[in-house]
Amino acid sequence: MYHYTAGGLKNVWLANGYEIQNTLHGKGVSIKDLDGLCVAICLALAKKPSPLSGTEFRYIRSAGLMQSQAGLSKLLGNNEQAVARWEKTGKLPRWADKLVRLLYLARAEGSAPIASVIERINAVERAEKQKIVLRAAKSGWASKVESQGSDEGIAA
Repeated sequence: MYHYTAGGLKNVWLANGYEIQNTLHGKGVSIKDLDGLCVAICLALAKKPSPLSGTEFRYIRSAGLMQSQAGLSKLLGNNEQAVARWEKTGKLPRWADKLVRLLYLARAEGSAPIASVIERINAVERAEKQKIVLRAAKSGWASKVESQGSDEGIAA
């Protein structure tokens, strides 16, 4: 069995689905279907009966929900420092433990509205600068979000 410690996890062991290979830098491990493994770990963490540790909470946030601390704090209606503190100390409020599990399970099991909200927050986090360009059309105004590369035209 292979002790899988990626993401700081200490309680994950792989029975199969991996190969140990010799490399120029020593022995290395090749994981088959790494994305599937990430989903399986997040599902197991979300369904475990005991409270999440700070490391497990961080794993679901980053690998499962693909959220930054700031992004998750927006979803939870809290602040980024609180999320960082929970992950560091492992002292999670019960509601945050339950809500991050619920968000992950809803997203993983196909809740379109929750997945949509999470993806919108991810998109906003990735976008450095954007502008909304509106064009008048026969059917009304149409909008498009573009990155701010050049400032053409006159600002209103």
